[in-house]
Amino acid sequence: MKFNLPKQRWKFSESNPELVDDLVKLLGLSPIMAQVILNRGFKKLDDAQIYVYPEKENLPSPLTEFADLPKSLDLLASAIALQTKIAICGDYDADGMTSTALLIRALKHLGANVDYAIPSRMTDGYGINKRIVKEFKQENIGLILTVDNGISAYEPIALAKELAMDVIITDHHDLPPQLPPADGILNPKLLPKTSPYWGLAGVGVAYVLAVTLAQKLDKLSGLTKQLLELYTLGTIADLAPLTGVNRRWLKRGLKLLPNSDILGIQTLIQVSGINDTKKSLNSEDIGFKLGPRINAIGRISDPQIVIELLTTEDENIALERAMQCNAVNETRQKLCKQIQQEAVKIIQETPIDYKGDRFLLLIGEGWHHGVIGIVASRLVDSYGVPVFIGTYEDENKTIIRGSARGIEEYNIFEALQYCDDLLGKYGGHKAAGGFSFEAQNLDLIKTRLKEFTYQYLLPEHLHPLINIDMQLNFNQINLKLLKEIEKLYPWGIENNPPVFWTPCVKVLEQNSTKKGDHLRLKLQDSYGELSCIAWNKSHYFPLPPVVDVAYKLSLNEWNGKKTVQLDIQGFRFS
Repeated sequence: MKFNLPKQRWKFSESNPELVDDLVKLLGLSPIMAQVILNRGFKKLDDAQIYVYPEKENLPSPLTEFADLPKSLDLLASAIALQTKIAICGDYDADGMTSTALLIRALKHLGANVDYAIPSRMTDGYGINKRIVKEFKQENIGLILTVDNGISAYEPIALAKELAMDVIITDHHDLPPQLPPADGILNPKLLPKTSPYWGLAGVGVAYVLAVTLAQKLDKLSGLTKQLLELYTLGTIADLAPLTGVNRRWLKRGLKLLPNSDILGIQTLIQVSGINDTKKSLNSEDIGFKLGPRINAIGRISDPQIVIELLTTEDENIALERAMQCNAVNETRQKLCKQIQQEAVKIIQETPIDYKGDRFLLLIGEGWHHGVIGIVASRLVDSYGVPVFIGTYEDENKTIIRGSARGIEEYNIFEALQYCDDLLGKYGGHKAAGGFSFEAQNLDLIKTRLKEFTYQYLLPEHLHPLINIDMQLNFNQINLKLLKEIEKLYPWGIENNPPVFWTPCVKVLEQNSTKKGDHLRLKLQDSYGELSCIAWNKSHYFPLPPVVDVAYKLSLNEWNGKKTVQLDIQGFRFS
């Protein structure tokens, strides 16, 4: 029988017994966890201690780190005192919406006259624009406060200044060659990379601004907890790097969420099916349950739904908005599945030589702009190459708009820059980006991307990469080890959960789940048996009788009993 196993690259971390012994003595951890910490780059004992116990770090004041923060606080304090109208311009992703809700709550608590606007994903695209600035002027706005956008909006900000409005930019995106002429700019990318604030998402910058403003006005009481909850929700949903102050503040925030002060968060937790007896949430609860429900609104619906959810004090409105988030997320899931199936069909039937090209460029008709980025990520997982996916913007098929996702050895933003003269608008970073171009340029862009990609990718790069921490035997896996792993929460970008591997395990049982997407397994090594789940891997059924497995550890609760299960990341022939 021919078995179909994933074509993956397994990269094994180097062991370091001497440093492991030092960490075991200093931090009282098991050798397994000490090795995991070393694998995350913490070779110095002081750095490792702060990683495990982030509260021990002496944080510099944000007032000294962010050069424009004192000036921005003065502008806001003056606007509040004079009842000058303040307008927040947010963004339609989870980071932008939670940032907007955070500042609305903070500024209203502090007595400000505040309103907000969020550009439309479909008609405006990303960030503040001249239309919004002109509307703000007509509404007698005196101070514009951007959140999660604005750093690249030179012309709209210049227009706002011409129209005699003050502007404070809070953003975290990469810096353009020329900064906008704002009165204050708060962006962690202006700080050295060594700053503990460098990894803040947009909601993190908004949190710093709100807390320091409340401290300046001596009105922080009753505000801190709700701001920290919104910061936690937005930071994890935005996939911000979980380093520096993010680790410290998220550890606190995740404990607060199950008993949230924010009605909308309580309601969203209930409708998302998260166990309401939990003492704290983990990053997976937000990343896979709360975050997608918020992000789905920004992708295919109206961001006002989320803003109302996160700012209302009315139980009926909170429930209605949470249910809308749930329903829209279900629609988003269906759209993703449908577009992914159509994309795979195009790849197979054309057929597209993605291995020869070393990337995928796919254009489909009628695909929803708001979800093609998610589909691009899934195709990267399936095919192991960078993916550029687009759909037509107009009925005449003259403009293509799309999203891109990359792999570890590739830079999406640099790939788009390489096509600069052929593209309309584009932006992004190493892992992801967005773009638009005239349909007549499609063949030229494919040629240009192939030139770029051949400079950076070798054939061996074209398989999904699994970074493995160390080998375990099944008798080393227990609740005690899982509890130790939880000390290193939250997991996320730049702080990935540990992946272990075990060779030559027997496949005792294998079954598809009810909907047929996932595999449930019982595996056995020389030391024992363990239950396993392999998410979205049913297409590898049936597995051979003996395999090597790579996995994360997760908690399985059933009928009040807690056990450790393996969350399978990959299989290979033994």
